[in-house]
Amino acid sequence: MAVIEIKDVKKIYYPGSEIQVNALSGVNLTIEEGEFTAIVGPSGSGKTTLLNIVGGLDTSSSGSVNIDQTDITRLPENKLIDFRLHHIGFVFQAYNLIPVLTAKENVGFIMLLQKRPEQERNDRVTALLEEVGLSDKMDKRPNELSGGQQQRVAVARALASKPRFVLADEPTANLDSRSTGDLLDIMLRLNQEEGTTFIFSTHDQRVIDRARRVVTLEDGKIVSDVRQG
Repeated sequence: MAVIEIKDVKKIYYPGSEIQVNALSGVNLTIEEGEFTAIVGPSGSGKTTLLNIVGGLDTSSSGSVNIDQTDITRLPENKLIDFRLHHIGFVFQAYNLIPVLTAKENVGFIMLLQKRPEQERNDRVTALLEEVGLSDKMDKRPNELSGGQQQRVAVARALASKPRFVLADEPTANLDSRSTGDLLDIMLRLNQEEGTTFIFSTHDQRVIDRARRVVTLEDGKIVSDVRQG
């Protein structure tokens, strides 16, 4: 079952100017439920732009992005914010945790915005932090955690809302080899055991090696789409 259908998506920055940039040039891509996909390519190829458009963090110049039959490119801003809140999980390179909140509070914050009951929030946060191996760090703030631990909190947070998929933009870029391996093991387990759909943008060969599908972008176009493993 298709979770995401990207049709002829183009993104032009500074259109009509001398510095016009064609970041995406007619991208077509379908992501099925349960995929573990890496989007790769050199810097400037359009990877992050594509993820940001799929996640509703940026707007396309033309084309459509259908998520569960909803074209998010046509949603007004207030409905798009609500759609993101309930359908899309994000993991960023820089973790983006809230410094004054504990690990438990960071993970539960999305559910608080969703107005979920307190007991449901507590139960799910506890289960997620246990899942990522941080049940003993619930009351620690980000500055008391290592980079790898912070990114695991970010993964738990991304899953808290029970999203249709998780977008991970260079999630291992700031991690050492051991932390990267631990994080990828967790994501793979969540993918295999719970069917969580993950889409990465990455330069990291370790992520690419574990992905079951590798989509390569160059100059804003898909030049290769390979299933592996």
